[in-house]
This record gives sequence, structure tokens and C-alpha cells, in this order.
Amino acid sequence: MKTLIYYFFKLFVRTGLFFYSKKTIVIGSERIPKNEAVIFTANHPNGLIDPLLIATHIKRRTNFLVRAAVFNNPIIAKFFNLLGMMPIYRIRDGVQQLSKNEEIFNKCQLILKNNKTLLIFPEGTHKKDRTVRPLSKGFTRIVFKTLDNFPDTKINIVPVGITYQNVSIYPSKTAIHFGSPILANNYYDKQNINQSVKNIKELVSNQLEDLSVHIKQDENYETILSTLNNAQVDFTKVNHVNALIKDKKILPQKKRSINYALPLLLLIVLNSLAPYSIWKLLSKKVDEIEFIDTFRFGVNAILFPLFYCIQSWIINIFFGWKIALLYFLTSFLLILLYTKLSTTPPSK
Repeated sequence: MKTLIYYFFKLFVRTGLFFYSKKTIVIGSERIPKNEAVIFTANHPNGLIDPLLIATHIKRRTNFLVRAAVFNNPIIAKFFNLLGMMPIYRIRDGVQQLSKNEEIFNKCQLILKNNKTLLIFPEGTHKKDRTVRPLSKGFTRIVFKTLDNFPDTKINIVPVGITYQNVSIYPSKTAIHFGSPILANNYYDKQNINQSVKNIKELVSNQLEDLSVHIKQDENYETILSTLNNAQVDFTKVNHVNALIKDKKILPQKKRSINYALPLLLLIVLNSLAPYSIWKLLSKKVDEIEFIDTFRFGVNAILFPLFYCIQSWIINIFFGWKIALLYFLTSFLLILLYTKLSTTPPSK
């Protein structure tokens, strides 16, 4: 039953993301091992949208670790559990909570022992900066503990780079790059754990810097980012942008393109005034920019279809089912057209 629910919501979320995202580019998914244990290690610029985008573009069923704070609501926690999400506790959640991680790590070991997949964000926190931050060693602990307890398990670490043209701006293009699998077994030395951790972290970090747009976080960061934004580069062309950064090329400034799809947005707002107003009220309570996309997608994926169903039912009563069906389909078509045709500038 859980499997059925998982795939139902996976289809629901992927459909919602299709209407929400201008374009999602997936590169390298053929590299993912099909019948062995896999840990996906991804950078983390954009809240819960990151795991949703990655998980819905992987054929294999994926379990993933997310920060414990999103499990505070019991109803949401049950929903997340059905989707394969597991909470990971940090010091900011309370020192007494850290002991709960042991149970989670044990579950992760069994997932890998059974040749399943796990998605982890080893940077530890989300941040929209276009840089790969230092990795924590938590994921290496899971890998090495699994190899200690189940030494015959082959564990592949697959780095995943996720890059947005616009973080927290709707709609946005996204690029998901899957890296080359790293067979963790080859880098585990029981006699030198610290060096094993260092080697694995370095291999993953190096790939992530190639798989996502990476600007070194130093005194030149803001200047480089401003130059790329002013040149209106397409950040989803990851290899091209990283080459520009390394070559330190002087890029000409470009004017922001006109968004000719804005009239469609006006029609959508007029047609969806109730759910749009609710979202605008709720958005004021989102205090982290990295969670704007998460809440906008989650709220609107429920409110807009629900509102259109109610509107269609009312129209059916007065004008018949044909007019109601036409209204229902047109409402979704307007959103799809705006999402796919809209042009928005890159964001910091």
C-alpha cells in the first residue's frame, strides 16, 4: 500500500512541477546504477524543492534525509514518511534531539544493505548562493557504518548538481546533473578512517563543483556573480558558465528581455483570485527565501486545482458540463502557457 501511495504522490508532484517549472534539464541519469545501493549526494540551494525535483526525475524509488524542523507538524510528518523522507537532527534542533539520529542512521544502513537508494544533502543546510559549500562528514558515517555491518554491500555515491536559473522566482529553469558513481568500498580504510572521510568528501565536492554552477566563496564572489547576472547568462548551461568563471572573461552587459507572457499572468490572477490571495497572505510568513519555492509550489499545487474544480462545478450547474469542462481545461492551459513562455532574468 505504501508503494502505491508513494508512486501516486510521485506522479502528482511531478505533474505539479511540470506546470510550475519552465524547463527541467536532466543530464547523466543513465549513470545511476540500477541494482546496487546508491547514495545521491546533492548540493542544496532551494529548500524542499531540491529533493522533490531530484526524486521525481529518478526512476528508482528514493528515500531522503531532510531537516527535522519540517516534521514538527504530525500530519505533515506522516505524509513525509509515506514519501520516504526521514528527519535528520542538528544542534539547532536541541542537543537532546541528536540521539534520535542513531535510529535514522540505522534505517539508512538497512536501506543500503537492501540495495536501495538514499538522497542526502551533505552541505548540511540550504543556501541560494551559487557555490558548493564545505561538506559535512555525516554521509560518510552512514557509508562506513554500513560497510562495517554489511561488508558485502556495494555502495555507490552519485553526486548530483542542481542549478536554478532563478531561485525562488516563478517560473524557473532547472538543470539536474548526475555525476559519475564513486564506489565507496574502494576508498574505505578501517585503519585510517579520517583519511577515508577526507578522500570521499574531496571526490564528491570536486564533482559537485563541476555539476553545478560554482563560484568560489571569496572576496571576488559578488563581483563575479554580478557580472554573470548583468550578462544575462543561462545558469542552467552549467559547463559553459563554469568555463566563463574559470576563464575570467569580461562579459558584455545585456538588457533584460521583455516578458511578453505577462498578460497571461494577469488572466490567471483574475481567474484565480481566491487561491492567489491566500498564497499572498501565507507568503508573508515565509521568512527564508530558500523556502519560497517550497511553500508556493506546495500551497498552489493544492489550492489552484481545488478552486478550479469548485468553479467548474458551479459553472456546470448553470451552463452545463461542456462549458464547465472547457473552463477547467482552459484554466490549466493558461498556467501551462505562462510557465513555459515566460522569460525571467537570472537571480542572485
